[in-house]
Amino acid sequence: MGKRVLRHEPRAHWVLLALAMLVLLAELSLNGYVTHAGAEGGDPPAADNTPAPAASTAGAAVQRLEADGRVTSRALPAKTIALTFDDGPDPQWTPRILAVLAKHRAHATFFEVGSRVNEHPELTRQVVAGGNEVGSHTFTHVSAGTPAWRMRLELTLTGNAVAAAVGTRPVLLRLPYSSSPEALTAAEQTAWREAGPGYLLVLTDHDTGDWRKPGADAIAREVRPGIVMLHDSGGDRAQTVAALDRAIPRLQAQGYRFVTVSQALGLPPAPGAPAGQRWRGQALRAAQVAAAGLARILTVAMIVAVALGLLRLAVQLVTAAVHVRRVRRRHRGPLRYLGPVSVVVPAYNEAANIAATVRSLVASDYPSVEIIVVDDGSTDDTTPIVERLGLPGVHVVRQANAGKPAALNTGIRHARGDILVLVDGDTVLEPGAVGRLVQPLADARVGAVSGNAKVANRGGLLGRWQHLEYVIGFNLDRRMFEIARCMPTVPGAIGAFRRAAVHDAGGVPAETLAEDTDFTMAVLRAGWLVVYEPRAVAWTEAPASLRQLWRQRHRWCYGTMQAMWKHRRAVLQRGAPGRLGRRGLGYLLLFQVLLPLTAPVIDVCGLYSVAFLPWGKAAAVWAGFTAVQTATAAVALRLDGERLGPLWSLPLQQLVYRQLMYLVVIQSTVAALLGGRLRWHSMIRTGAAAVHAGRAD
Repeated sequence: MGKRVLRHEPRAHWVLLALAMLVLLAELSLNGYVTHAGAEGGDPPAADNTPAPAASTAGAAVQRLEADGRVTSRALPAKTIALTFDDGPDPQWTPRILAVLAKHRAHATFFEVGSRVNEHPELTRQVVAGGNEVGSHTFTHVSAGTPAWRMRLELTLTGNAVAAAVGTRPVLLRLPYSSSPEALTAAEQTAWREAGPGYLLVLTDHDTGDWRKPGADAIAREVRPGIVMLHDSGGDRAQTVAALDRAIPRLQAQGYRFVTVSQALGLPPAPGAPAGQRWRGQALRAAQVAAAGLARILTVAMIVAVALGLLRLAVQLVTAAVHVRRVRRRHRGPLRYLGPVSVVVPAYNEAANIAATVRSLVASDYPSVEIIVVDDGSTDDTTPIVERLGLPGVHVVRQANAGKPAALNTGIRHARGDILVLVDGDTVLEPGAVGRLVQPLADARVGAVSGNAKVANRGGLLGRWQHLEYVIGFNLDRRMFEIARCMPTVPGAIGAFRRAAVHDAGGVPAETLAEDTDFTMAVLRAGWLVVYEPRAVAWTEAPASLRQLWRQRHRWCYGTMQAMWKHRRAVLQRGAPGRLGRRGLGYLLLFQVLLPLTAPVIDVCGLYSVAFLPWGKAAAVWAGFTAVQTATAAVALRLDGERLGPLWSLPLQQLVYRQLMYLVVIQSTVAALLGGRLRWHSMIRTGAAAVHAGRAD
């Protein structure tokens, strides 16, 4: 009911949040780019298999692109075998292959995938330390049909990865899915010409087909003079290891030597990489490792969040069923007269709705209702409107603007009844609301009762979203809280209190912005029960614009955090305070603070899934999530006696409303951590609750 902000709200965190989300998206994108690398464990991707023009190809397996565009080639000398291994390094199979090579004093060439070099640089170093050499097999095992810009990027990244691992720059290239010179396609030659002119293209004379797992003997028979293609990754390579252990000693005994491609052709060793390339490689590896770790952490976090969400849903539905049975037992008898009821209505500039609010209270079917309107320094016609109504049992108390808690305490002091109903000045009650609201107070253990606040202005999309939130989020939670005996909030729109409970709680506190939550927690800690009465219906005016909604929810969220901090010692207490602390505060902390704070990460993961996962899979996950939400909403609407019509807007709620709500939590958290102090923002009233009351009449 105050009108200004004491301190400027922090702003820099939005820039930091945006940067953090961009970095997160970049890291996840890097991980997605890397982890979707293929391997020759199945059929190659569809590509242009048109043979390269005969005039532009040579018959030998090692080809060089000359400066004038000509392609020259060289074959291996007689009695020479160059074993080549694609797709590694692999932590399981590369060391076993290296052990066989070392056992027989043979050397080979390993065409390694750059992303896997970053994952296992120690294996690449083992390859080189064993007298073998390393060539490029692209960074993520892309096919030759890849655009030239990406192929250049792939080769650059692989070169950086190898440079960081062993300090040299690869000069040999084998494109994924390539084979013999005769099978060289136009796409492969184009990729080589456009993206890798500085590389020697190494094809194969003998493709063992070991990725098909034809058996060790069949693989061993394909090990013949020339360049032999095998694999040290991409699947189970036990047959490859066994074939090497058979073929190498057999062929060595016949006078064949096993050397690297460079050794066979008398080429110089791979040149050293410049320092800049090594540093870029180290940075690339660090980014890739961080991305992989981040992806694993987020995967676990997503699983935990989904599990918690499903657990919450299950608990809500089970407790809702229990609460329905409890309420039915409560309603078996006729309504009882429990003594005079005093209704306190704090009002600040409520000219648009106050007449409808007061009329609805006067129309109550409860036998004895006293109505006290506390004008908290209004600058509009709030008081004159109430006075002109001239309705019996209605009293107006004026005071200087001191805030809603002060107005409530003023009204409580003037009230004569021992049962107090606190109602907002923009709320319109149904005729039976007061009588139904006070019935649970027949139980001497009950100190407060929450009514059922409904959104009056639900016509637009924003109104429908708030209507669904009230029914699904607030009312399902209240049913659960009653069963768990830890109701943290009786809404300011409609609630009943026993005067003794108000006294025990020390009156309505003014230390927080969420005085209703703070007050209810104090009542619980005083040892009273707080329950929910769904039949006590009141209609309230919800914010009609995103700006107003932001202000209202920021105040609610920030105030709830203040109340949680104020009552934090309840966690260590026993009895009713302990139930509030461990159940109520724990629930609020987990589901209304911590999980919403992770929501931006979930949205970034959603963008990642759209970009890197099959669209069908991403759509199925989204559809499943929406279906669960819709089913839950349908149950909640039925429990509340509402139509199912607004359900169509639920999927759209995930695209705007949800983001606004979690940004509110972030803003409130930052403000709380920085010590920001806020006061009430006045909301522009349109009289929507009054209009709804008129329609009901």
